[in-house]
Amino acid sequence: MLRYVTLRIAYSLLVIIGVSLLVFVILHLIGNPVDIMLPLSATDEERAQLEHQLGLDRPLLEQLKDFMAGLIRLDFGMSWWQKEPALGIVLERMPATFQLVLFSFVVAAAISVPLGIIAAYRPGSTLDRILTAAALTGICLPTFWVGLMLVTVFAVNLGWFYTSGYGTVRHLVLPVLALSIVPAGRIAQVLRFSMLDQLNQQYVTTARAKGLDEKTVIFKHALKNAAPAVVTTIGVDLGRMLGGISSPVEHVFAWPGFGNLIIDTIQHQDFPLLQACVFVVAVIITGINLLTDLSYALFDPRIKL
Repeated sequence: MLRYVTLRIAYSLLVIIGVSLLVFVILHLIGNPVDIMLPLSATDEERAQLEHQLGLDRPLLEQLKDFMAGLIRLDFGMSWWQKEPALGIVLERMPATFQLVLFSFVVAAAISVPLGIIAAYRPGSTLDRILTAAALTGICLPTFWVGLMLVTVFAVNLGWFYTSGYGTVRHLVLPVLALSIVPAGRIAQVLRFSMLDQLNQQYVTTARAKGLDEKTVIFKHALKNAAPAVVTTIGVDLGRMLGGISSPVEHVFAWPGFGNLIIDTIQHQDFPLLQACVFVVAVIITGINLLTDLSYALFDPRIKL
């Protein structure tokens, strides 16, 4: 177990460094941010002056060397846009995104797990078809559109919640609902198929033949064995949302999170801040992947790490 975790952490570090290097090289090859930062009327002298000020006129290898030294110290430099340490800006935005995403997954799990179990228990029934159609609809709906509809109905027309902002439960409810739609549909679908597979296994037939009640068969045996597929889905979705996929919802609700920061960073072509964002995303995703892999052993004792 310890050897496995150590190896995975070592691999994760290599991935984080590799991704950071790849982004650095691509950013410095695709174009010059000075073209965006200065107006079209700027003279060549003004462009050269800003390039010198940002250090972009130095040889690429020299810039790469400084970037690697900063990466080791977790220092990505000052943001060109906000004039503050880049990593500090990113970490300051993460709690808002963590709050939004984690509550969304709680809501998604509360909706999807019962639906997935019910649909799998009665395959082919009218209820199964309705629940499957509802799950597919949830997956297909764009989150920004769901957010706009929720704002129109529950904030503008009914006045129950705030249209945007951050800090209270009335700010939190609508973005959480908007963000939970897609993972709820996906988890329900995965759980349905996984539960169906387990309920058709020989051990379930044997358990029923021995007289075990349906509650024990479903929740203690079938659901436990179906859990790894669901955990994998949750891990992937969680990583994507914490990595910035939540940005449309954050943008609709003016939520001061990481997703909104990524959009602003790209618009400003702020290299230090963008590199800090990529680094944090890489750390989050590799960390979630590691925790997901470790969790498999909890559900299936046959898995040895």
